[in-house]
Amino acid sequence: MPTARLELTLTVVILGLILSVVMGAANVYLGLKVGMTVSASIPAAVIAMAILNGLLRRRSILEANLVQTAASAGESLAAGIIFTMPALILVGVWETFDFWTTTLIAFSGGLLGVLFMIPMRRVFIVDDKELLFPEGLACAEVLRTGEQSDGADPAGGGAAVIFAGVAVGGLFKFCQSFLGLIESGVEWATIRGTRVFYFGADVAPALVGVGLIVGLPISLQIFTGGAIGWLIAIPVLFGGVEPTGSAVETAKELWSTQVRYMGVGAMVVGGIVSIWRVRSGLVAAVHEVRSQFGAGSTRAKPEAIERNLSGTTILLLACVATALITGVYYSLIGSLPITLLTTLIMIAMSFFFTAVASYIVGLVGNSNSPVSGMTITAVLGTGALIYLFNATGAIEIVGNAAIIATLGVAGVVCCVACTAGDVCNDLKTGHLVGASPRSQQLLQVAGVAVAALVMAPVMNVLHAAAKQEDGVGIGGETLPAPQAVLFAQLAKGLFGDGQLPWGVVAWGVGIGVAITVADSLLAKTDVSFRLHVMPVAVGIYLPFGISVPILLGGLLHSMSSRHTNLGEPAGNGRGVLVASGIIAGESLMGVLLGFLAYAGYTSLKLGEDMPWREALAIGALLLVSVWMYTTAIRRPAGR
Repeated sequence: MPTARLELTLTVVILGLILSVVMGAANVYLGLKVGMTVSASIPAAVIAMAILNGLLRRRSILEANLVQTAASAGESLAAGIIFTMPALILVGVWETFDFWTTTLIAFSGGLLGVLFMIPMRRVFIVDDKELLFPEGLACAEVLRTGEQSDGADPAGGGAAVIFAGVAVGGLFKFCQSFLGLIESGVEWATIRGTRVFYFGADVAPALVGVGLIVGLPISLQIFTGGAIGWLIAIPVLFGGVEPTGSAVETAKELWSTQVRYMGVGAMVVGGIVSIWRVRSGLVAAVHEVRSQFGAGSTRAKPEAIERNLSGTTILLLACVATALITGVYYSLIGSLPITLLTTLIMIAMSFFFTAVASYIVGLVGNSNSPVSGMTITAVLGTGALIYLFNATGAIEIVGNAAIIATLGVAGVVCCVACTAGDVCNDLKTGHLVGASPRSQQLLQVAGVAVAALVMAPVMNVLHAAAKQEDGVGIGGETLPAPQAVLFAQLAKGLFGDGQLPWGVVAWGVGIGVAITVADSLLAKTDVSFRLHVMPVAVGIYLPFGISVPILLGGLLHSMSSRHTNLGEPAGNGRGVLVASGIIAGESLMGVLLGFLAYAGYTSLKLGEDMPWREALAIGALLLVSVWMYTTAIRRPAGR
């Protein structure tokens, strides 16, 4: 048992905010690169226990819990920002990321995510026994294990695993992107008659790590989506097209202009299905909010382990956040009526998706939350409302104003949904270890505030570095930013000069409905496997090369689970730790190399003339994967 129940201390605040910035920067790179981010809670908890127990000789589970709470705030905010803010560059509103606009949207959206979730805490975390919060449970187990470990092994060996993964992931990225010794991907395509056949794989240990974390079922569904889009739709549904260049270029052109919109249609179905499944939780959340700000004011003062930020504080901070967002909208749009309408739409959708995101995180975990589907739903919902106001003549919103209003709502809602899900997950961990919700909420707000300051600078550096490499920057080959590209195309298709292939979107809707029906049938059987719309939709929407190493990681997860209890929420999770280290190492090295490229130091391209470059790249990836597997199944000394 701990000798002292320390919790909110200066050490915790400093360490938590530092990790918030680090995890936020790493996930900015990862999200722009592959369109996915991973939860920072478990690796941050391990690092916190290693520092507090090992260096400071202070075995305090509550302090470590607060550190991971602040650190995960940076990661969740990064996910919200990189999915939407780059769209303003892609539609031509910006050439670089405006610091104050990006920072205020990030801070205000993240703050609203924290504040809107607090009144719902009792509904989802305390009262609802069906929500298991798998990642919150796993993080609590990591904290308990670290508290019970001896001084020689302060984090159960987990810190050493994470730091080894950071070193391997960083070295791989350095050899790949700066020295130019390893290819970034391998791909093959051919044209037979009028049909294009393609196969490819990214050479990225971070993607293997993503698969190792999410497991085989999700990885397999992502790969299935990729196979539907690239191996079936391109050669079968879109055959007969004239080649636009090489076979590889033709395949990518078909995917970017046609096939990926099948993923959009399926995501819309996934978002609607997710909302429908949480309808009872939404009703309960609304009742809880009414009771807390109405009759709830006469409740007795709760104990420390049940005490939230006061209702007055929540209302005050919510008003501040709303005022900041309103000012940002007005500076971008320049019309007060449109600004006020956009703000009202944002508030309604933010509260709605706070409940949706919180409930889904309780079901499937933070890493598997379908934020893309929620944001797409917000984009289409905003577009529909703007269309209605235009049709009725109440307010005329056309052209750039409509595009900016739509992306403005999407940007805030995405930050709100990501942060709310993270807050709910962290508060569940705190509930399990006996932490103070109020202290966690304060650290979440602080983590959001500090991480918001680094979003624009990091994205500007990465954008400039990518532009030097491929001439495009964000949205190009180096940093595809798939979600941001999607939202930009949706906004331009709805209100600009872009054209959306609605027929292809309809095909995606049909695929989503078919998957939903199949999943409903599976749910009525004794089969444990389920088929979810969102992972398949994401697989259709992302480049095929991303799904291949993710599937490899999922296979490693399945193989590791035979030797350890990796697949269980309360398992030792060495595979999760090594994967988190690999992801952090590759991502942080990507940010560092971005700064070097920004300063004029680009790739040396030492391996440009090396023979068998693609074979060497595949061999290097497999070698790292074998190391990840052996590390995952290795038992710590003395166990």
